[in-house]
Amino acid sequence: MITTVDVAIVGAGPCGLAAAIAAERAGLSALCFDRGSIVNGLASYPAYMTFFSTAERLSIGDIPFIVATDKPSRRDALAYYRSVASLYNVKVRQYEVVESVRRLGHDDARFGMDDAMVLATRAPRWQLRTRKRSGESVLTFAHAVVVATGYFGRPNRLGGVPGELLPHVFYRYTEGHGAWNEPVVVVGGANSAVDAALDLYRSGARVTLVHFGPELDANVKPWVRPDIMGRITDGAIATRFHARVVAVEPEAVVIRDEHGESRIPATQVYTMTGYQPETALLEDAGVPMDAQSGIPLHHAATLETNQSGLYIAGVIASGFDANKIFIENGRDHGKRIVADILGPNPSPDVP
Repeated sequence: MITTVDVAIVGAGPCGLAAAIAAERAGLSALCFDRGSIVNGLASYPAYMTFFSTAERLSIGDIPFIVATDKPSRRDALAYYRSVASLYNVKVRQYEVVESVRRLGHDDARFGMDDAMVLATRAPRWQLRTRKRSGESVLTFAHAVVVATGYFGRPNRLGGVPGELLPHVFYRYTEGHGAWNEPVVVVGGANSAVDAALDLYRSGARVTLVHFGPELDANVKPWVRPDIMGRITDGAIATRFHARVVAVEPEAVVIRDEHGESRIPATQVYTMTGYQPETALLEDAGVPMDAQSGIPLHHAATLETNQSGLYIAGVIASGFDANKIFIENGRDHGKRIVADILGPNPSPDVP
């Protein structure tokens, strides 16, 4: 099975969908791939989650995102992005993993063409090898590739501590029903950890929050902070600050703080400590990563990497700092990329 398109997009999150819409509206054929469903990262958010941003700032494709409240919920967002994808008939291959992105050589599809001809005809410059759920291997050829893989595939683990891969250790949180009346440890001190701890508490779990810092992170959502502080103050949620997990056992977590080591009962452990950007495809294609920031080498204006025709979009452009780029400031990346595909190509740099 072989497909040829103008623009292949790795990732069907909001920024990937927005890039596909921008391409199609400019007369370019586009195809998205995702290892899960569309907006798979959002689908994996906690079931009750409410966004930081207003609905207006999460909209894509010039389609209004209208909700009855100030800030949309996860469920609102999933319905909205499904609707936009349907309205624009965005072509998405769900549950199809992109295994490699390879630049074509002179023995491939662009043989006999010089660079000017390739640009003028939008001839394929890239080959993507993907794998379907059935195990079938698929080739797709594209003039340009946009990597918009988001931020939820490589969780920050506990650092090689014994037991961190036990089946009751989770690196993503959905909802707390299964933790009713169970002792649970949540690791972290930012929004994800706070949201999980509160929902677990409301679901009837006995929650202990473990954080290496002296207090909760400063960026905890202002409308959530009074709630979590109230639960900590009244003892409904226990805390262990200045503490690190040194081992996970089947029914306990071992922590180390200024008092030494101690065990906290836990039949479920949620490590809400963030994620690393998924850069393997880019690195394999020859794109360097900045060692300090984790940002792929790219042109700040066009988002093209040092590999001609290979672009990045969305949060992957923020490197290690996931708080730098969100949907609201990554949703227009596709327009900039499409403008570059149809125009000149500046040399890359690191922003």
